[in-house]
Amino acid sequence: MHALARAATVVAAGLIAGTAAQAQIKIAHVYGKTGPFEAYAAQSHNGLMMGLEYATDGTMEVNGEKIEVIEKDTQLKPDIGKALLAEAYGDDEVTLAVGPVSSGVALAMLPVAEEYEKILIVEPAVADSITGENWNRYIFRTGRNSSQDAVANAIAIGAEGVAIATLAQDYAFGRDGVAAFKEALEGTGATLAHEEYVPTDTTDFTAAAERIFQAMDGVEAESKKLFIIWAGGGNPMGKINAMDPSRFGVEIATGGNILAALKAYRDLPGMEGATYYYHAIPQNPVNDWLVKEHMARFDGPPDFFTAGGMAAGIAVVEALKKAGSTDTDDLIAAMEGMEWETPKGKMMFRAEDHQALQSMYHFRTKVEDGVDYGIPELVRELTIEDLPIPVRN
Repeated sequence: MHALARAATVVAAGLIAGTAAQAQIKIAHVYGKTGPFEAYAAQSHNGLMMGLEYATDGTMEVNGEKIEVIEKDTQLKPDIGKALLAEAYGDDEVTLAVGPVSSGVALAMLPVAEEYEKILIVEPAVADSITGENWNRYIFRTGRNSSQDAVANAIAIGAEGVAIATLAQDYAFGRDGVAAFKEALEGTGATLAHEEYVPTDTTDFTAAAERIFQAMDGVEAESKKLFIIWAGGGNPMGKINAMDPSRFGVEIATGGNILAALKAYRDLPGMEGATYYYHAIPQNPVNDWLVKEHMARFDGPPDFFTAGGMAAGIAVVEALKKAGSTDTDDLIAAMEGMEWETPKGKMMFRAEDHQALQSMYHFRTKVEDGVDYGIPELVRELTIEDLPIPVRN
């Protein structure tokens, strides 16, 4: 072969090899980096990246291709989230997307996944309707839904002779949460005596609390509880507790939350509820790695949404491995019924609605010297088998 021809062949081979080496699987993280849920978003992204790292043994590579994560900020606005997801699928040509933080944003994004026929892994938005009435086959959720919160908390605090009032934010997360909780209480012997909804940005709970107290004052029950379903700031629990609900025989109850929010739990020793995650509760190798690495990298333990983000990252890698391709239909087939290990132990995508079934944790608040928040001490793990989560689509 002529020397120039040989040289051209070598160059062409090098270009082909270079192209192959640069092959990438693009994933979009579409989430509310700025706004009231900024803390949730930061945890979710850290967890996602750690999950991808853990599942790829640090290579950030799967099936011989590098993983590239593209970040997009919804600013917690549904119209922006919808546009950014379309941009990710259409212009960036991502294989799949993960996010968002807010249920309202998630509901706006669901039809985009269907339009582009691309997978959206919802993490950590909670509203039941995401994998319920608004669901489509391209939606999977690693985060827990309102029903999982509701059923777990109903098991934790519902009992014969207990009357419960609820306080929740007036949007999908709060409304779906209360509806699911009300349904979950059936069969526990407890009754839902009053529902109260307030705007998401409420900071003064005086009027709402007085309505709750007056409603509960006329209820005959052995035990009265106010169950609070809340996301973000405002500190309704602390502010209502400062109003001395015990005057009306009312005890505050709520589910788990991020570490910053647990500071308000310190004033409520012995309070019971159910939580999605607390770093000291799960005992498994994935959580051991997460806690150790998070302490080293961020000088503190992983939080609520860090664990959720990691579960999503591991799910992405396991799905790509199982499918052996980036084709959407292959990924859906691989993910339906897929089981994988997370910081919470085993999760499983239910085939009917692609909701991740998972453990929850019945806790009792404990106060310790030197700890500036109420510690959710495990009462018992509520496993997948313990939680009858309805299919709502």
